[in-house]
Amino acid sequence: QQLGRGGTRLVDVRTPEEFAAGHRGGAINVPVDELEQRLSELGSQDQALVLYCRSGSRSASATRALRKAGFTKVHDLGAMSNW
Repeated sequence: QQLGRGGTRLVDVRTPEEFAAGHRGGAINVPVDELEQRLSELGSQDQALVLYCRSGSRSASATRALRKAGFTKVHDLGAMSNW
């Protein structure tokens, strides 16, 4: 899914169980511990991504990993309550 006219992708990095219990509309679920194996689901490395989780810890970790993998437009929203 993509948000907005710029095509920003909202990525929930929590577990599938947490995602199923409730998530932001339009978000895709790519758990932080599966991130490296699922990079192709996120689009090109210049795709704008906004990551979130429950508290902000996992999204911060995922943001670092994506930047290390070459993604250039990664934004850490932190806790989903910040939306």
